[in-house]
Formats: sequence, structure tokens, C-alpha cells
Amino acid sequence: MRWDIFCQVIDNFGDIGVCWRLSCDLAARGVQVRLWVDDPSALDWMAPEGCAGVEVRHWSAPLDLQKLQPSDVWVEAFGCEIAPEFIAACADHTCANGLKPLWINLEYLSAESYVERSHALPSLVRDGPAAGRQKWFFYPGFTAHTGGLLREADLAQRQASFDRSAWLQVIWPRLQHALGHATPQDGEQLISLFCYEPPALQALLEQLANAECPARLLVTAGRATRAVQALLADKNSLQRISRLRQQLSISYLPALTQHDFDNLLWAADWNLVRGEDSLVRAIWAGKPFVWQIYPQDDAAHHAKLEAFMNLAQAPASLRQFHRVWNAVEAAPLPMPDLAAWTEHAQALCARLLQLPDLVTQLLDFKPKNR
Repeated sequence: MRWDIFCQVIDNFGDIGVCWRLSCDLAARGVQVRLWVDDPSALDWMAPEGCAGVEVRHWSAPLDLQKLQPSDVWVEAFGCEIAPEFIAACADHTCANGLKPLWINLEYLSAESYVERSHALPSLVRDGPAAGRQKWFFYPGFTAHTGGLLREADLAQRQASFDRSAWLQVIWPRLQHALGHATPQDGEQLISLFCYEPPALQALLEQLANAECPARLLVTAGRATRAVQALLADKNSLQRISRLRQQLSISYLPALTQHDFDNLLWAADWNLVRGEDSLVRAIWAGKPFVWQIYPQDDAAHHAKLEAFMNLAQAPASLRQFHRVWNAVEAAPLPMPDLAAWTEHAQALCARLLQLPDLVTQLLDFKPKNR
């Protein structure tokens, strides 16, 4: 079986990150995948080893379609539209089962109620070389009436065999230390930070600097590093943090592969994550986590955040932290309740592990009227 997956990199590498995980998971189950992406440069650091069974093709204009073998499934990810020259070249292909290729529109992840209503619905193609065909909306989600979440078949085995101390020894020489101690301290709490520019970031640093337990913030490359650096470059902000009890150390991480990002979440005591892919990985880690949802100008992300909090059955302290972290409420940042958050994270992970994963559902998807 062969699949074509189309991905456009909009910003923050979330689209390509999800599509790469999807492609690799499909390949691990015997599917030949062509991943068409307009900017594949992020894969140089995200997945430098590549993946057997996944061929990355540059989504140029026009596409190079010479010697292209037809595929059984077309996937347009996150609202992108498959290149028209591809459709024109492949529209008349009939698969081995006598049907036309299955055309899937893979949507964004959400816990909102419309996802269950819209999942697996058809959409008629009204014009172009594929006029009269159906494409099908496929919604990832958190319930049995959605398409599920990305979860590789070997994830549990990798997580069970993860050696936290060994991984930290390997990653430590690659860190850049910006504040506090350059070496681990006794009883030091590790906190990963993968964020945009949360207004409550300074409040978090001040809170950690004044905590009873020493903490080390492991800051991911890119926007999170720039946000922390901007605060530390501000003399007033730095003075506020430095006047406290100096319980906080800050270390900057290099750009991580997807496997090392998973390792980071497993190694940390709690995780601050952003976007879709890292939310799912934080859930599977089973550690306390806080999610910064992608901010939208019309504040539509507020409803999306509340929907997730309700579905996740988040405790009150975690809901309040999320609301302040996501600037839904202008209030003091509450103290983390890691005992309650850990119990919640483990319960959520266990509950979602009972559902079929996204790739299993995609492979089993056999809509009528193709």
C-alpha cells in the first residue's frame, strides 16, 4: 500500500512534526509513504536519521511527477489543498481493490463538540479533474467517536526502557546554562519549557526562584529560548528574579529530534508544552503538564482550552494555572499542585490508552460511497 501525504509548513513546525510522526508510524506498519512538504528544512534537526519507508518530496510549483507510481490514499493535512497537477495526474487511477484512491482531509486536534459531529463526514469535490469524487474529513480526538491520537506501536516499550540518568548524561554537555548552577543540585526538580511567549512567564520564573525545592528549567530551542532570554536581558525583570532565593537554574537545550523531545518529557518532573503534537506527547508521558494553546486573535483558543480541560477532567488548581498561563484570566499564577496534577496526568493517559490510535483508525477507515 502507498500513501501520499501533503503538508505545508505554516509556522512553529507543528504541521511538519505531526505529518512526520504520522508518516513514520504508517511506514512502521508496512505502508510506503511519500511526504510532500513545501519546506522540509526542519526535518534536518527533527529527524536527521530519516525513516525507512518514508520518501520526502519537495512540494514545489509545479510538482515533479515524472515516474510517479499512483497511490492508494491521499492525505491533505491541516487545511492544505493537494496540488492540482497531482490530482490531474492521478485522478483516473484505480487501486487494486477496484476503487479510486481514498482522499482524506486530516484536521486539527480539538476536544470541542463539533469534532464528534464532523468526524468521517464526506465532502463532495465539485470541480477540477476529480469532480464528483468524495473527500473525507478525519478528525483526531480524545473520544471513541473521533479519529484518536497518534501513538506508535512501540511507544510503551520505548518509554519503559528509557534510562533517565543515562539520557541526562548525554544531553548535559549540549546545554547552555544561563542562570544558577551549571551542574545538577541535590533534589533538583526538572521542568521542561516549550512555549510561545506567555505573559505569565516572568511570574513562573519568580515562583520557581522562590520555591522550597531547587528547580532547573530546561528551555527548548526557538521561541521559548528567545522568550526567556528577553526576560533575562531586561534589567528590571532579572533583578526581581535575582533578589529571590536563587532556587532556580535555567539551561537552554539545543534543537531536539522528535525522539529526544519525547525523552525530555519523560525525564522532566513536569512539562510545559505548546501546540498539538507536544500536548499528545505530554499526555503519553504521564507526567504533570501545562498546555499553552496556540493563541488566536479572536480568542477562539479560549473555548478550545476549556473544552480540553473539561474533557480531561482537570482538577481546579490545574484549570486555574492553565487559564493564567494562556492569558484567559489576568490573575496571579497559582502554585502548582504536583501531587494532584500527577494523579490527573496518569489517569488521563490510562483513559486515552484504551482508545484505538490515529493510524490504526486511518488504516481501518473504509467509508461507503467511494
